[in-house]
Amino acid sequence: MAESTYKIIELVGVSRISWEDAARSAIAVATKSIRDLRVAEVVKLDITIENDNIAAYRARLKASFKYLDLM
Repeated sequence: MAESTYKIIELVGVSRISWEDAARSAIAVATKSIRDLRVAEVVKLDITIENDNIAAYRARLKASFKYLDLM
């Protein structure tokens, strides 16, 4: 089995619906320009507040993708 190398990046998704939707959105956008995403870990959840109400849910993720072996 060949060894692999992965890159870890940080993503922030935003949603007016939920933290789950915010995380889903971050992955959906990232997969448009990054191939072979492997794992994502939610590292922080927060909200923005406007006029005493929740305006948006934010999910911060660490996601990894595998470097291509071009050899």
